[in-house]
Amino acid sequence: MRWALVKVSLAVTVMVVVAFAVPLGLVIREMARDRAFSNAEREAAAVAPALSITTDRDQLERVVAAAGSGEAGLAVHIPAAGRDRGRVDIGRQRATDADIQAVRDMGRASTTEVAGGSTLLQPVALSSGEIAVVEVYVPESEVTNGVGTAWAVLAAVGAALVVGSVAVADRLGARMVRPARRLVKGAHELGEGRLGARVPEEGPTELRLAAVAFNSMADQVVQLLANERELAADLSHRLRTPLTVLRLNAASLGDGPAAEQTRAAVEQLEREVDTIIRTARDAKPQTATAGPGAGCDAAEVVRERMAFWSALAEDEGRKWRVAGTDRPVRIPVARADLAAALDALLGNVFRHTPEGTAFAVDVHNGEDAVIVLVSDAGPGIPDPEAAMARGRGSGSDGSTGLGLDIVRRIAESTGGDVRIGSSVLGGTEVRVWIQLDGRTAPVRRGHRGAVRRRRHPRRLMRTLSRSRPLP
Repeated sequence: MRWALVKVSLAVTVMVVVAFAVPLGLVIREMARDRAFSNAEREAAAVAPALSITTDRDQLERVVAAAGSGEAGLAVHIPAAGRDRGRVDIGRQRATDADIQAVRDMGRASTTEVAGGSTLLQPVALSSGEIAVVEVYVPESEVTNGVGTAWAVLAAVGAALVVGSVAVADRLGARMVRPARRLVKGAHELGEGRLGARVPEEGPTELRLAAVAFNSMADQVVQLLANERELAADLSHRLRTPLTVLRLNAASLGDGPAAEQTRAAVEQLEREVDTIIRTARDAKPQTATAGPGAGCDAAEVVRERMAFWSALAEDEGRKWRVAGTDRPVRIPVARADLAAALDALLGNVFRHTPEGTAFAVDVHNGEDAVIVLVSDAGPGIPDPEAAMARGRGSGSDGSTGLGLDIVRRIAESTGGDVRIGSSVLGGTEVRVWIQLDGRTAPVRRGHRGAVRRRRHPRRLMRTLSRSRPLP
């Protein structure tokens, strides 16, 4: 917008300057020419009284010398008068005899072009009735005297007007563009999740109205999010009553593996509900990644969650294996988020494979990334693209795709990704790539369920190819 205003102002000013400067320059040249010939006419008029009185050569020479311009530019041509007097020419003749005779015949002044300039031929009646002609030479330098200087001044004034108009248009454009840029910056900040972004209500009327509308929209978004958090907290709080009943009933089940498993599940459900309530009440939305220096021990979280799922695996007759958890593996992901991702992946194994299907969890620690592999010996996933898409799970098996979407968002928040392929057990392998250097994954355009492809380090890929089989 700013450069558009400058270009428009430049074009308009140049057209105005040209429209006025060109005719004015021509007028200045014509005025200089008229001034030069007016001076010539005055010189010719100074000789006319002497010619009407006498035709004596000596006297006329003195008159011509007194009235001339000093450049031998004045001449007098007197025709012959019978036998008493021949033709008299005083001064240097530049005009042709034909031009001089034409002026005598017409009886009026005339100008003609000669070498180096022009001549003014002025007829004067003598006492004898003859017509004498006074010739005044006007050099070209006198005709154009002062024209170049006037044109230079006119060009300088025109250039100053153009530069001034561009400068004024640039300042006006800056006043209009600055509020627009602030509006764009505020929109980007709001889109990035900074809900406190607001735009100053400045600038032209239209931009002020746009800023008012943007601020009103931002306030409405904040209010809607606050209402949603309150609603989520209220709905989660309502689960406390049935959870209390479940906990009391679980306490009365007595001893045994099933009773212990039920009580552990109820306790975990209570913890999850408390986490939901605290998160919903928090004014700042939480993200999947922790701050710099924070995170969790992936090996410890895997051991803890496998201890929970192993009990259910034994009930269903499933063989299972855990590898790579014998030493700490730090990752930039919150403990609760990693536990939720593992529960989602293992829950899919138990939900979508028949009883007795083996599964394994492997943790591979590289220099710049950590890979968590969850594989099974089930029938596999025929369409990984559809499985990664949020809310596009097939209705036949009751899948919604939300579990894999949770895992994908956690991995992408570190700069990693999720890939689905075939495992060495013969079924599905979900590979969760967690980046350790803190790089942010680029925002993907288009279909959000597409499986991302990236090049992994060869050393870590060779390690994955040597995964141990199930016992």
